[in-house]
Amino acid sequence: MYLVRDVFRAKPGKAKNLVSSFKQAAPFMEAEGFKNVKVMTDVVSNYWTVVLQTECESLDIYEKNARGFTSKPQVAEIMKGYMDNVEGGHREIFKIE
Repeated sequence: MYLVRDVFRAKPGKAKNLVSSFKQAAPFMEAEGFKNVKVMTDVVSNYWTVVLQTECESLDIYEKNARGFTSKPQVAEIMKGYMDNVEGGHREIFKIE
């Protein structure tokens, strides 16, 4: 099992927009095989940090699901323009032991 964290640094005042998009997309992610989808915001971190955390059985499944996920019309509509809210970020992948 793997834990994946997509860590976004939002533009000032735009974190709430990312949170909204990710929360709307979460049920679609779970339908694609992602597990334990969580959306988190900073308490003690860099300002305007939003983390989208998921779990998946394997990296092959993660890669397959991540590619096809945003091509779904409902998800594409939810995520439309979300990068306008982002300054940068990174991805962390951990193996759950």
